[in-house]
Amino acid sequence: MPLPSWNPLAPVLQTVAAFSRQLLIAPEAGPEDHRLRPLLSVSLSLPAAPPPPPEVLKEKDANAAPLTKEEVGRATWMLLHTIAAQFPDEPTRQQKRDAKELMHIISRLYPCKECAEHFKEVLKANPVQAGSQAEFSEWLCYVHNVVNRSLGKPMFPCQRVTARWGKLDCPERSCDLEGTNDIMPNR
Repeated sequence: MPLPSWNPLAPVLQTVAAFSRQLLIAPEAGPEDHRLRPLLSVSLSLPAAPPPPPEVLKEKDANAAPLTKEEVGRATWMLLHTIAAQFPDEPTRQQKRDAKELMHIISRLYPCKECAEHFKEVLKANPVQAGSQAEFSEWLCYVHNVVNRSLGKPMFPCQRVTARWGKLDCPERSCDLEGTNDIMPNR
C-alpha cells in the first residue's frame, strides 16, 4: 500500500504556526519591529541544502582530483591517533575488542591495497595493545613509526603523543558528529 503523499501532522503544525504568529513578544512594538516575528516557523516540505559558499566551490573545482595516497594516509593516522587519545584509561573488554577489530578492519578495507597488506604484516608482528589509553596510544605511535621507517620518513617521538593528539576538549556526550543527532537521537 503506498504511503500517503501528505503529512498527517500538517493540520496540527499549521495551527501551531498560525497561533505563533498571533503571539506578540513585545506588545508595545511597531509593525516593523523584529520582535514581532513568529515564535515558530513550520515548513511541510524538506528544506533544500544551502549552496556552499563561493570560495568552497572555487577550491573544490581547483582540486577536483581524488585524494593522493599520502593525503589518505595522513588523514587515517590523524583519526587513529585521535581515537587512541580519547580511548578510556580503563577500557571495558568490549572497548579493547573494538580497538583491535578497528585495526584489523582497516587492514582489510583500506583504500590503498599495498598499504593495507603492509599494515596486515605490521599487525601480525605487533599485535594491538589496548589495555589502557596510554598503552593504546604508545602502541599506535610505535606502529606508525614502523610504517614511517618503511617509507623512509622521520620517526615521531612517542613521548610527544599526548601533546600532539591529547584529549579533545568536550564534555561527555557533547562531541556528537555534526548532523547525527537528528539521525541517531538515542546516542
